[in-house]
Amino acid sequence: MNFHGTASRMGSVKVKPSINGPLSENAWGGDNMNVYVDILLLLLTIIYSYLEAFVKLFIPVKRKSVNGEIVLITGAGHGIGKITALKFAQLESVLVLWDINKSGLEQTAKECRDIGTKVYTYVVDCSKREAINAAADKVKQEVGDVNILINNAGIVFCADVLTLQDSQIEKIFEVNILAHFWTTRAFLPSMISNNHGHIVTVASSAGLVGVPYLVDYCSTKFAAVGYHKALTAELDAIQKSEIKTTCLCPVFVNTGFVQNASTRFSPNLEPEDVASKLVDGILTNKKMVLIPPVVSFTPVLEFYLPERALKALNKFSDIKFDAKVQCYDKNK
Repeated sequence: MNFHGTASRMGSVKVKPSINGPLSENAWGGDNMNVYVDILLLLLTIIYSYLEAFVKLFIPVKRKSVNGEIVLITGAGHGIGKITALKFAQLESVLVLWDINKSGLEQTAKECRDIGTKVYTYVVDCSKREAINAAADKVKQEVGDVNILINNAGIVFCADVLTLQDSQIEKIFEVNILAHFWTTRAFLPSMISNNHGHIVTVASSAGLVGVPYLVDYCSTKFAAVGYHKALTAELDAIQKSEIKTTCLCPVFVNTGFVQNASTRFSPNLEPEDVASKLVDGILTNKKMVLIPPVVSFTPVLEFYLPERALKALNKFSDIKFDAKVQCYDKNK
């Protein structure tokens, strides 16, 4: 009897026995049979999943309680972050609010305290890893283990790729995606120890489709969506099923960051509506929150439509906003 070994990534050897002679085909036939069984089980699981999803359409989704949970929100001084904080205050969570803008941060904190919840504030520049790590250490000492991490802080520069300054490109990546790594690495260990937590990635519909004059922004939001999906898969791989993940992808939101924005497929969204859907998604452990839901068809269309049809669709969508192109302001 011979043994055929295959080295694994950790250096150990997996040994599979085989028998020389006429019986060797039967030995390998067992592997083929296992593949057929696995395929059958996969198909049955897919069918069951569709039936389960159909039944759930008629059953109210149970919402989890976040009473007393420690919720950390970056970019909490304005827009979606601020309103999300107010909604968690109404749910009686303990709030940890981060923002680079001290006045906006304190205003959010005041409004949350008026509701009656406990609030801790930290002025943090999310473009700096050292600032994030220092603030995270303070949160652990002064507040405790974060249960729900909402990576909401973000910036945008509306300009063509040649007009963008080097420092702007670096900064948008630091805030919009690298900060997600630093906050997650700071607070995930305690979630893993407790097998309890929720990590929220605020991305954008610009993380699903490319938009002219937002090359830097789209790049970071594509990265954020990929980050969410890969992190979700990794938590499943290490069997931490009680650490949930949610990713938010809205179209243009009236937060003041993008001026005179419009698109034919959807009106501009109000922060109140987006925050409501985000919190609802968190409470129901929804993986992807797409606003409007039609956004979910975008990647499918890009995959199947011919290039000429895609160009026609992009033209028809009529996306407009104020952008700086070749060093002069031009409405696009």
